Amino acid sequence: MRVLVLGGVAAGTKIAAKLMREDRSNEVIVLNKGKDISYAGCGLPYYVGHVIEDKNQLIVNTPEKYSKLTGVSVLTQTEAVKVDTEGKKVTALDLKTGEEKVYEYDKLVISVGASPIKPPIEGCDLENVFFVRTPEDAIRLRELADGGEVKRAVVVGAGYIGLEIAENLKLLGIRPFVLDMAEHALPGFDAEIAGYVEGKLQESGIPVVTGVTVTGIEGEGKVEKVLTSKKAYKADLVVLSAGIRPNTAFLEGSGIEMFKGTILTNEQGETNIPDVYAAGDCAMVHNALTGKPSWSPMGSTANIDGRIIAQNIMGAGLGYGGVLGTAVCKLPGMNVGRTGLTMAQATAEGFSPVSVVTVVDDKAHYFPGASSFIIKMIADKDSLRLLGVQVIGQGAVDKVVDIAVTGIMLKGTLPELANMDFAYAPPFSTAIHPFANTANILMNKIKGNFETFTPAEFEAGEAKEYKVVDACLVPSIERAPYVDLTTVEGPVDGLDPQEKLLLVCNKGKRAYLLQNRLKYYGYTNTKVLEGGITFNDVEA
Repeated sequence: MRVLVLGGVAAGTKIAAKLMREDRSNEVIVLNKGKDISYAGCGLPYYVGHVIEDKNQLIVNTPEKYSKLTGVSVLTQTEAVKVDTEGKKVTALDLKTGEEKVYEYDKLVISVGASPIKPPIEGCDLENVFFVRTPEDAIRLRELADGGEVKRAVVVGAGYIGLEIAENLKLLGIRPFVLDMAEHALPGFDAEIAGYVEGKLQESGIPVVTGVTVTGIEGEGKVEKVLTSKKAYKADLVVLSAGIRPNTAFLEGSGIEMFKGTILTNEQGETNIPDVYAAGDCAMVHNALTGKPSWSPMGSTANIDGRIIAQNIMGAGLGYGGVLGTAVCKLPGMNVGRTGLTMAQATAEGFSPVSVVTVVDDKAHYFPGASSFIIKMIADKDSLRLLGVQVIGQGAVDKVVDIAVTGIMLKGTLPELANMDFAYAPPFSTAIHPFANTANILMNKIKGNFETFTPAEFEAGEAKEYKVVDACLVPSIERAPYVDLTTVEGPVDGLDPQEKLLLVCNKGKRAYLLQNRLKYYGYTNTKVLEGGITFNDVEA
């Protein structure tokens, strides 16, 4: 069987290699527009910042090495320009010679990836304006950054790659500004979580300006200034990281069904055309929670889906379970991760979502290096099914995210997940795992035992009629009455049992314990501020 694979970075090389392992008699040919195949696109920001020193480490396989390792034929600098699905032929252009050649196939895989979006503004072609999509991009960017002439940089786009680039430029002594037209950084996070991260980035020396549109880039020969809808920013360097667009224009007229340029596929990775498959950044998969088409331009999705497609080409009939928008990102002084639905998404999908924000220990508090996780957990009130998690912390946030992924994919409920036998030892976790701890807290909230204002509700002013009560370990909120939990053995002087009281502590735990005790003594209108003063700015 002859299988033609268009594109050879992540999905394409995975599919081709797996096909040859499945049956060595297959004839598998990869046509790749670029010179490099199988490169580590997600590692490019870290090469810029010298976290990864050797540029050769970015190249997972050279075409020659890959061919010898797998038996796949690789033709680089060969761009597919037309697909004839009826005749089962692909016309490709040899970029070295300018000649066209026709390749026939029994099965076709389209994994041509995506390219950075070039904003429709003047100045994008000035010197020192970069995209960071290929190893060549990262190499040129680092050479400039290392030259010592760049003092200020503007990064357009506050997604994961944009923020990682900003962090790594800062490591080189360059002052970065990050601009984004969205209301908040970090797509896929709820507003209060993204806002908290933005504040921490500001403290670390990386200002993030949101709700701003870039209108132009100016300079004499090379960039000097970035113009926006709010103000101008001086810059010696600009990185455009404002999203990507699938490389599918050449498929026009092929009959392959697409949505906004992204190829639609079923759970087996098939397009609407027999014997034609698609994977990677140019293809749609589906959301595991909603079943709806979902675009997941991630190396992880490309590899998992690609492996399944290769087996399906060989007749396995496997279905891909889908994606959850899972992501994790390293930022200055913290890591962030997320999976599943946000509150708004869960509501739109017909769930009855309830969330809680917790600040919980990431390992035994007495162990050196112990810190905290800030976790936002979302579940359906009626079924108690886990719907989503967002987490911030200095430690292994991916551990919390991956537990959530497992729980969501297996349709787990809060009681099931809270009582699982997670690994425990003081260097690694707490006796009740931070994920399980948060699940227990959310169950208490759903049962009505833990009555709260979320940070979002507090920011929206829903607690304005409540008197702030300082329940911290030591007095921490100016002008607020202080109550030491350990001294409460009855009604508290100065606090009316019918009064609306907002109980605030450092993280939320002591306020909950105080609420529990006050309820026993007849206090009927208490609320706890989730996340305490760790997450919220509170004034009495």
